[in-house]
Amino acid sequence: MNLLFSASLILLTLGAYLATRRIFLAYRHPLLNPVFLSTVVIISLMKLTGYSWDDYQPAKEVMTFLLGPATVALALPLYHNRSLLRRHAPTVLAGVAAGSLTTMAAALVAGRLFSLGDTLLLSLGPKSVTVPIAVEISRLCGGEAPLTAAFVVATGMLGSILGPGALSLLRVKHPMARGLALGTVSHGQGTAVALMESETAGAMSGVAMALAAVFTALVAPYYLPLFLR
Repeated sequence: MNLLFSASLILLTLGAYLATRRIFLAYRHPLLNPVFLSTVVIISLMKLTGYSWDDYQPAKEVMTFLLGPATVALALPLYHNRSLLRRHAPTVLAGVAAGSLTTMAAALVAGRLFSLGDTLLLSLGPKSVTVPIAVEISRLCGGEAPLTAAFVVATGMLGSILGPGALSLLRVKHPMARGLALGTVSHGQGTAVALMESETAGAMSGVAMALAAVFTALVAPYYLPLFLR
């Protein structure tokens, strides 16, 4: 019965995502972002039916496990755009490094302005890289892993909702530039949105997500303390 219930929750999640994705592709409104909208749909249905997060947990574990193969699958659009990446490799590396440093600094400066404590700042710093790496960076620097995970998810959600519109407002049109920006700032969720824009944007976002994670892991232990009291 538990296995059947978990399977039904996985199908519910998949159905909610596919339905909201169709809505997003039809209207292209930022607030109709499929990750955001499907999350709202699932939480609402769970509340209406009286189920809790603990009931959803087994299904979540299965879907989280599949993130690994899904991430590996990003190699396909990257392979198709390998010549573009080779031509612009120095620019890509410089852009991701600058973007990673800037997004950490912006979050930490904002945190200082709002008088956040050092533990919160250290938890907030690695918010723009994928959860497993961000959590380890946070632990290494003295932050709180659960807070970091929450900040990472919130960053990905906001970046995937607001990022494409902000880039359009700034007249950033090239798919390579859009993909690099979304992947650097909004990790996996930004990459999902970039893939819906074009294969090139998705490939560059996947590269940026990986490079930003490695770069942040290397520099964060020395960079984040610079913003503490």
